[in-house]
Amino acid sequence: MQNYNIAHILDFLADLAMNNNRDWFTANKARYDEAHKAFLEFSAAYIARLADEIDPELAGLQPKDCVWRIYRDVRFSHDKRPYKEWFGVFPAVKGGKKSLRGGYYVHFQPGHCLFAGGIWDPTPDLLKALRKEIEANYEEVEAIMAHPAWQKYFGDFDTDWMLKKVPAGFDPDFVHADWLKRKMFTFSTPLTNRQVCAPDFLDCVVEIAKAAKPMNDFLNYTFEEYGEFSPRECR
Repeated sequence: MQNYNIAHILDFLADLAMNNNRDWFTANKARYDEAHKAFLEFSAAYIARLADEIDPELAGLQPKDCVWRIYRDVRFSHDKRPYKEWFGVFPAVKGGKKSLRGGYYVHFQPGHCLFAGGIWDPTPDLLKALRKEIEANYEEVEAIMAHPAWQKYFGDFDTDWMLKKVPAGFDPDFVHADWLKRKMFTFSTPLTNRQVCAPDFLDCVVEIAKAAKPMNDFLNYTFEEYGEFSPRECR
């Protein structure tokens, strides 16, 4: 049974989305502090469950390693809203939110909550290595995707970021050519506000993470096969 108030988190974020300015935020700082405290409590419980039940390498990660500041960097952006309108936690080995490895991301945003796994925004060298690994071992990917738990939550890699053609150096007639067109190898499942506010949400999201682990393991093997890649910088 969870003792953190996710409904309060969503209520605060919904109001912030309608009043994304410094005056409102300053007047509602106590609400933010309460929502942020609840989010950190959820994040700590989530990381601990993942480390205990899914991946011992996550042990030792703290919420501060895996969550983002609410303040946006607007220096070079046309969008001058000063605050992020979401909370997100990304437990992943070798650095949490700074890791390039596949992890177990949970996103809180009213009407747009989700769980996501896989590798987001890979460097060009890492992206090429991932495509090579998938091309060489596509039957393993097929087997992971055929599992009922994977089918229940994910189905396939996300299609948000794709090339129009198979990149140079890869077979355009490859049986899963669409996989090679991916610019990011993520997979996700939406979560309703009701789901994330339910008393058993932590249990539910850990079950989703268990379904994600085999694909994360496959993608993360690339780091062993091709060597380390520099971690990303996060604000």
